[in-house]
Amino acid sequence: MSLPFTVEQFYGVFRDYNTAVWPTPVLLVALALAAIVLVIVPRRVSGAGVSAILAMLWTWLALAYHLAFFAAINPLAYAFAGVSFAGALVFLWQGVVLRRLEFRLARNARTALGGALVAFALVVYPAWSAFAGHPYPELPTFGLPCPTTLFTIGLLALLVRPYPRSPLVVPVLWSLVGAQAAFLLDVPPDLTLLAAAVVGIGLIARSGAGGARPGGPS
Repeated sequence: MSLPFTVEQFYGVFRDYNTAVWPTPVLLVALALAAIVLVIVPRRVSGAGVSAILAMLWTWLALAYHLAFFAAINPLAYAFAGVSFAGALVFLWQGVVLRRLEFRLARNARTALGGALVAFALVVYPAWSAFAGHPYPELPTFGLPCPTTLFTIGLLALLVRPYPRSPLVVPVLWSLVGAQAAFLLDVPPDLTLLAAAVVGIGLIARSGAGGARPGGPS
């Protein structure tokens, strides 16, 4: 499969992005930590709060990365931006407007998988990327597609059943697209997107009800 850009151009986009938007990646990590706190210490507004944070992350991804930087080397970035923004709108609609997304820790495999993906996205992914030869500013920082996708699916693994399937669609699609970077662009950490895709597909299959509210009829 041929790409319209080289590996050097690909990492050059990360370098340009990180240099231009600093210190925004730090603020995005702070948002991620806020979402984690909302899950660990649940409040009445926790579901809406986590959903709003996910919507912000995917809006940032669409506008500040795909349109502002990645489009310079890949025309498909416009389509990626549209899909990412659609994902953000789903989080707003399902989680903030309809309040259908509730997140909860439990002693089960889903929580363990979700926690592992969240930790990987925030801690292991950047460390592995740097170790693999791409330290900052070429590092794919949090807020860029792959770590954001891993984090998102990790949080969605904590959803209370039944939950709508639609919030999972865009993250799973991006897992399948982004995983190709592991083979085509020598990004070893992106291999974990394949595992995230499996988790996401499993969450879709086990959602309980396509559009029911948590606690509603299956």
